[in-house]
Amino acid sequence: MLETFNLWLATGFGLGLAPIAPGTFGSLLGVPLAWWLLGRPMSQQAAIIVVLIAIAIPVCHVASLHFAGLDHGSIVADEYVAFPLAVIGLRAARHPLIMALAFGVYRFFDALKPPPIHLAEAVPGGFGIVLDDVIAALITWLIVAAALRLWQRRASTI
Repeated sequence: MLETFNLWLATGFGLGLAPIAPGTFGSLLGVPLAWWLLGRPMSQQAAIIVVLIAIAIPVCHVASLHFAGLDHGSIVADEYVAFPLAVIGLRAARHPLIMALAFGVYRFFDALKPPPIHLAEAVPGGFGIVLDDVIAALITWLIVAAALRLWQRRASTI
């Protein structure tokens, strides 16, 4: 029963079992989570994200053992817990267009895994499974934060 519950969490309550783009479907769970977190003080956002990432590591590790030790595509807990990191502290991300932009950028980096993201896949176990998503989220945060800064600067000069 515990293994079934773990697989349920790891597969994003079944969203990771989608026949196409399971990572994208699983990542969708991170959107309402991020939205909710953005309504909290920054310290709470950070603490909750750290706890969720810490929980995701063993969840993903145990689920990978079910799939012969692989980072199987249906394991999406890493995606949905890392996504809020892509918008942490960016209150403007509560706007649907900004949230959609962050989601698109995050999925781009998570799916393509350009350097340095692809290096994290060499790290074994649940830590490696989660690490590439955390790096993708941090890169996304940098891009979205920079885009917001540029947009705000441009808007203030008009």
